[in-house]
Amino acid sequence: MSDGSSDREPAFDQLREASFRTLNEILRHHATVRPDAPALQAEGRLHTYGMLQAESARVARALQAQGIGPQDRVAILDRNVPEFFTFLFGASMLGAVTLAVNWRLAAPEMEYILNHSQARVLLIGAEFLGHLAQMKLEADPQIVVLGESERFPCYADWIAPVGASDAVSGSASGPAADSGISVDPDETCFQLYTSGTTGLPKGVELTHRNLLSAIEIGVHEWAIAEDAVTLVAMPLFHIAGSGLGISAFHQGALVVLARELVPAQIFELIEKQRVTNALFVPAVLHALGSAPGVEQVDFGSLKRIIYGASPISEEVLVRSMKTFGCAFAQVYGLTETSGAITIMPPEDHDPGGPRGHLLRAAGRPWGDVELRIVDADSGLDLPEGAVGEVWCRSRQNMKGYWRNPEATRAVFPEGRDATGLGWFRTGDAGYLKDGYLYIHDRVKDMIVSGGENIYPAEIENVLMGHPGVADVAVIGVPSEK
Repeated sequence: MSDGSSDREPAFDQLREASFRTLNEILRHHATVRPDAPALQAEGRLHTYGMLQAESARVARALQAQGIGPQDRVAILDRNVPEFFTFLFGASMLGAVTLAVNWRLAAPEMEYILNHSQARVLLIGAEFLGHLAQMKLEADPQIVVLGESERFPCYADWIAPVGASDAVSGSASGPAADSGISVDPDETCFQLYTSGTTGLPKGVELTHRNLLSAIEIGVHEWAIAEDAVTLVAMPLFHIAGSGLGISAFHQGALVVLARELVPAQIFELIEKQRVTNALFVPAVLHALGSAPGVEQVDFGSLKRIIYGASPISEEVLVRSMKTFGCAFAQVYGLTETSGAITIMPPEDHDPGGPRGHLLRAAGRPWGDVELRIVDADSGLDLPEGAVGEVWCRSRQNMKGYWRNPEATRAVFPEGRDATGLGWFRTGDAGYLKDGYLYIHDRVKDMIVSGGENIYPAEIENVLMGHPGVADVAVIGVPSEK
């Protein structure tokens, strides 16, 4: 696949015509049209689209046998494993909601999320059973283990009895039958918890329409075509990781899933699987570019790297562009906006050139996204170039915070119109100039000194430019003065 749009457009247009309304329709389409095409490579196993659909259908029936129905919550707690996607797609066949739990949290934090979500089934990796033993789960969920357990059923046994007489091979004869339940595109399908800057974690409810609105634009901007090989290395409990994987499935492309982010393993996957597309946050780009042996890695297959989620220094970006030798695109977004809402495409990456100043930008709004810069005190719109809070209106904006109407109203202060659209407060400070969004910092992270507003990210960007600084964080401390 070349980087030219002429090579991408046929696959993109073909799948746009498929008009996916819900997540479960993605697998159903590809399992029907191209069941033997490779879909997911992970942990030495390859799933074709037919196999992925078949296993997801078995998960759906196992969940249904457990009494799971529309809008019930089911949770997964493990590292990046292929069962994340069979669980997600299987639950979507029932109109249920998949909850992705951050496996990096401490047991009490996991407990809060599982209790707040009211999850009725928990799919958990065996290595986290020690965390589970420390929890008191109020909903008494059915526990299913990925791996070995003497106390709980393992995943393979849990789905094995279901549909034994059904066509589960997922061969060219057709896709395995799913539940047949009608799924509403405006109902929640995915729930991620975000802590933000204050208070307890909040459950972000994303609907099928939210996710697919973002994905339909993303696959085009990220050059993910049917023949793409997309490396998913970021954690699946973040929208960056799971969203990229779903985007590749949307196009009928191959997802190469990295269980965890180890530079040597990432390099091996890129070379062996001939990866064309990937997404990394700036800290990971820095780590990969500094890893031993990076100079000997063959990155010739790479076509597009997406980066975002935090500020990046020009030094790290320029070095990464030289190291990987492919097109780079930056995105900005939040969990609450189903991921990216702006894009800075490869043509805007011009270090040292006439467009070099754009390296400080977060990009231009994409799709149906509208942006405003609002004064936090007066609520009035600010002129171009003035720093204020970034507000966004789009079909990508979340349905709301699960079981937290007060927090939902706070981030949609003007409510929503008859079509469900409303202005969402991102909590980020930034400004607009010549159609580009520039992010300064979180509004709550702003430091006030001598009556002046100081944004830590601005100071961090300057310090990161020094060759003797590997990483930096700037915080405010109280002062009597």
